[in-house]
Amino acid sequence: MDFPRYETLLTEMVSPHVLKLTMNRPEVGNALNTQMGHELLDVWNCLTVDAGDVRCVVYTGAGDRIFCAGGDLKERNGMTKQQWVRQHELFERMYWTLTDMPVPVIGAVNGHAYAGGFEMMLCCDFAYASSAARFALTEVTLGIMPGAGGTQNLPRAIGERRAKEILLTGQPITAAKALDWGIVNELCEPGQVLERALATANTIAGNAPLSVRQIKKSVRYGGQMELRTAFRFEIEAYNHLVETEDRYEGVRAFNEKRKPVFKGC
Repeated sequence: MDFPRYETLLTEMVSPHVLKLTMNRPEVGNALNTQMGHELLDVWNCLTVDAGDVRCVVYTGAGDRIFCAGGDLKERNGMTKQQWVRQHELFERMYWTLTDMPVPVIGAVNGHAYAGGFEMMLCCDFAYASSAARFALTEVTLGIMPGAGGTQNLPRAIGERRAKEILLTGQPITAAKALDWGIVNELCEPGQVLERALATANTIAGNAPLSVRQIKKSVRYGGQMELRTAFRFEIEAYNHLVETEDRYEGVRAFNEKRKPVFKGC
């Protein structure tokens, strides 16, 4: 899939079906400014409308110290209320599009994830992190509060009491605690997190893409329903796969003792 040349992002198809997306503002800790907001929204919109060959995304930050430091406070310094609200509405659309996007996104947290950067990681389907990373929602120390899902995604991931400790203190937690609390799936030695994430992305990309999308949708929306309704939702998602060519191919490949060739149809 071809993307335009972005000012703040790097896009690279690292294998036939895996896109590596890198926030590329290392000089400011990959902080999220208005331009990056527009560009990330464009990427997530493109992948939502027509993902082409992309079956999985690995999302990371440039450098080896910071995944994303959050919003660019230098850009925000001196903004009027109207300018601040307009920018935040852009960020809201970007975060929601990432959350709802059908293509799986793996966070490769190469360094610290603070504020909006932490919230972006929480919007990913799951994440691997450097053992040197730190995680914090620092908004309370700046007179604001998380406004990109932090007060909603974090409690759903780790429980209300642990989330309140992070949200109300604004203090960072270690990568080890993030792993123990279920914020990230695995820790890697510094410099190795991207390799680990790409390996998993290639495994996902080798599976039936329509199945992957239906699973993601079922988990995402079913988790917001009571159990019986969620089960019915799962069955509806399942039934959409029964007549797909990939389902026939999977059964054929199993019986012929070969690797299936999935086409996403």
